[in-house]
Amino acid sequence: MADTIFVLNGPNLNLLGLREPEIYGSDTLDDIAGMLEDRARELGLEVEVRQSNHEGHLIDWLHEAQADGARAVLLNPGGYTHTSVALHDAIKSIRTPVIEVHLSNPHARESFRHTSFVGRAAKGTVAGFGAHSYILALEAAARL
Repeated sequence: MADTIFVLNGPNLNLLGLREPEIYGSDTLDDIAGMLEDRARELGLEVEVRQSNHEGHLIDWLHEAQADGARAVLLNPGGYTHTSVALHDAIKSIRTPVIEVHLSNPHARESFRHTSFVGRAAKGTVAGFGAHSYILALEAAARL
């Protein structure tokens, strides 16, 4: 799986396209997955796109990414960004590089969004470019 990138999406991202489109855009998670699959193919990579509203699933998938030998993980932790020490610890416990991804720019939003436990453990962060944030993160992962 050295040519596979896991793309993990946290809570409420299943509602993309419907949920606050003025902040998150009109692309659905399926739209983003399609864009990622197309770009990954151009880069000679594969993507494994998943979403869960449950923190434990995200942690299990981070562990799975390492066990399967994935090249990297793109992680949009949603609201867990600002609250989850458990995701921070899971990222720190694996060798697989993790890139934090956000559609919006958390630093331009409410003050409680300015702290990222995930970002403190991640290799890097791409935020604020809407759905294109995922493409930018994929291109960064391809260079790892």
